[in-house]
Amino acid sequence: MSSAVGQGPRTTEPGSPQGRNPFFPDGIRNTFETSRRRRRRTSPRMRSTTVKNGERLYLRYGYNDLIKNKGVNAALLVILILSAFLMATGSMVIERLAGSISQLSEQGKPPDFLQMHKGDYDRAALERFAAEHESEIDAWQIEEMLGFDSATLAWERPSTGESGDLAASRIDNLFVTQNEEFDFLVDETGGIVEPVAGEVYVPVLYQQQYGLTAGDVLTIRTDSGPHELEVQGSVKDAQMAASLSPSSRFLIHPEDFEALERAGGATPEIIVEYLLAAGGDANAMQTAYEGNGELPTNGQPVTGQQLRIISVISDGLVALALVFVSLILIAIALLNLRFVISGTLEDEVREIGAMKAIGIPDRAISGLYLTKYSVLTLFACVVGGLLAVVAASALTQGIQTNYAQAPVGAWTFLVPLIALATVFVIVVGICRGVLGRVRKIEVVSALVHGSTLGEKQTARRARRQTRWVRRTGLASAAGGNVNRRLALLDLRAEGRAWVLLPVVYGLIAVLITFPANLVSTFESPRFVTYLGVAERDLRADVQFQEDVDGVTDRLVAAMAEDVRLTDVRTYAHVDYSIDGEDGRARLRVEIGDRSDDDELRFSEGRPPGDGEIALSVLNADKYQVGVGDDLTIHHDDGSALTVQVSGIYQDLTSGGLSAKMSGEVATGASAYSVYADMADDEADVAAVADEYDEQFPTAGVKPTQEYAKETLGVLIDSLRGAAWIALIFGIGVAVLITSLFLKVRLARDRSTMGVLSAIGFSAKELVEQVRTKALLVVAIGTVAGLVFVATAGQAIASGGLAALGIGITDLSFIPNPWLVYGLYPLLLLGAGSLGVAPLTAGIRRADKSQWLRE
Repeated sequence: MSSAVGQGPRTTEPGSPQGRNPFFPDGIRNTFETSRRRRRRTSPRMRSTTVKNGERLYLRYGYNDLIKNKGVNAALLVILILSAFLMATGSMVIERLAGSISQLSEQGKPPDFLQMHKGDYDRAALERFAAEHESEIDAWQIEEMLGFDSATLAWERPSTGESGDLAASRIDNLFVTQNEEFDFLVDETGGIVEPVAGEVYVPVLYQQQYGLTAGDVLTIRTDSGPHELEVQGSVKDAQMAASLSPSSRFLIHPEDFEALERAGGATPEIIVEYLLAAGGDANAMQTAYEGNGELPTNGQPVTGQQLRIISVISDGLVALALVFVSLILIAIALLNLRFVISGTLEDEVREIGAMKAIGIPDRAISGLYLTKYSVLTLFACVVGGLLAVVAASALTQGIQTNYAQAPVGAWTFLVPLIALATVFVIVVGICRGVLGRVRKIEVVSALVHGSTLGEKQTARRARRQTRWVRRTGLASAAGGNVNRRLALLDLRAEGRAWVLLPVVYGLIAVLITFPANLVSTFESPRFVTYLGVAERDLRADVQFQEDVDGVTDRLVAAMAEDVRLTDVRTYAHVDYSIDGEDGRARLRVEIGDRSDDDELRFSEGRPPGDGEIALSVLNADKYQVGVGDDLTIHHDDGSALTVQVSGIYQDLTSGGLSAKMSGEVATGASAYSVYADMADDEADVAAVADEYDEQFPTAGVKPTQEYAKETLGVLIDSLRGAAWIALIFGIGVAVLITSLFLKVRLARDRSTMGVLSAIGFSAKELVEQVRTKALLVVAIGTVAGLVFVATAGQAIASGGLAALGIGITDLSFIPNPWLVYGLYPLLLLGAGSLGVAPLTAGIRRADKSQWLRE
């Protein structure tokens, strides 16, 4: 009997019906057997042919599987395409932005360090400073400017009769002439613009906002009457091109500049600009400049590095958001690939066992599956890359309009290719890792039990399932809905099989709520506390003018007598100097009543008392001091004052470099800030601000919330766009993933549902069980994602903002609860329901008896 069973001669051909292995396709087996025999006795040329045959086999198997499982593979393909598309698009936009900024810098030659100033100045002192630093300075210049309020600028189009004004703009409008050595204003081709008398070239920003074109007339209202200039085009400004820039420059002829200066009504300003020699340190130059007490400093100092950071933050945020969305989608795609591959191995474990039984190497078996996913990923990267070319072109139109046409170079092609290659390598690497389970499959367990686990693992699983059944049987249910009870029991018993959906929905919840929380935080009235000020109704800034004390006294007196206002407070901005690593530098300190400073965002310590000082985060880092340290500051008269650091607060204004002390407001300050609250909470703050702004036009009176919007308006708009992108892609992917998962899950649970149908459960009850399980895990994943964003998400946002070096290191989200905790969870539950509905509908129409035979 032993001979007949195990050792007798073979009586059937391998390809005959009697000799065919029911678990192993003849074509695959014969190809591998032929390949193994030929490798032993064939020439190298024939071996090459055999290898090609094997490659064709891989491709043929992959193609057949793609056709067989169209729905699953289509969903996977869409997610992979989206991942590749967003990664390539984000990387291309970042590369184009960097190229545009660099190109405009080459054309316009912006300064490495500049100091803005209003008021009188000593030109001889500037010349002496330049002579003292001759080896460090390649060139320097003083650019004179005339600042006009937006309300004094109007435009008219003679050809159509259209007209308008620029009153809605909060940007400082500076009229200048063309520079001679550097910091040029250039046209769309990069050429240096030279207007003739009577012409004006407007900033690109205004050309886009108001549609100003050549032939339009720009009218400037001066003290001597209107002054008209004909618009000839627009100019690009390497210094003030960023969307977050608070100023813009109009280019005019020197004759018109002199005429406007004589006409009156403008605020004279200058920019002292330095172009450093190769290897020069702009920060060291700033320290040296501010340490010299004779130089003009009544304005904002800016380095070239700060200009670049502002440009990247202004216009690169959407690109960074696309990369963030892509990374989340890649994580989702990898989770789904792992799920699909694991399911495929379980479904085809008998075929795998048969291949291993006849000696086919594990690597060759894995190659059959890896080829399909490699081709799928490669196709997704190609399609995603092609779509990215179109999308990036559209997204960079505005960038190239504001900056310059970025040149096409090697990095233009390498950056998206590297991004796509990264996606391909990550996905294929994960697939290869999951397919490593093929090595662990035991032949006997695969052929006999149809399991990917070994016999010991199979026995342990059986014992574990037995315990589950005893502990969670329906007999222990005291009443309640049987369908719901069955659904919960199945989730408890098959928890690992259902873990994909909650993880994916958790990631999608992070994807859509994270940018939404950033938007609501920056838009919140409480966010002004991150701008170094308390949450007040009105703010006035009296600065950069000759009669600062007089204007401030008249404004404060008027506000104190106004019954509509209460709690009027004045803060003086006094210039001190402090010794740093690179020498003595300027430190502007805000002095006044600090009783409201508890509202500020202190990362360490508390508001200052007598003999104390509070520093912004960037100033504390700059001077390497912490809470409790002593700091010696010097006044202009040479006197020194030692104060103790009481706290470190977060501040976005003044380049993030500010300080606060407690004390009486003294005269002779370089600037003043005046704050007030409305006596009636229902009063129109904007109307009161406009009234005072008209009465004191040089004081800049405005609602505090409007001040915050002006500071961060463009940043908020960019974040809002990123939030919409994340929401649209997140909901779409949620529907796809739910459909993909349930399609595979229902295919595996057919026999179980067939049994339930046979013992009396209706199709409606089976559908209810599936929906209960799906929506329950969707809800669990959504809640987990929301909790993650509310906790760890704040740390991630804080780390990102700290890395940008803009003055915020510890951000607390101020979410919109109706949106984040109401609408978004409902949208995700709706996406889950939308993914469940078409698949469960098939249960009603299916032949349940057929499921028992599968």
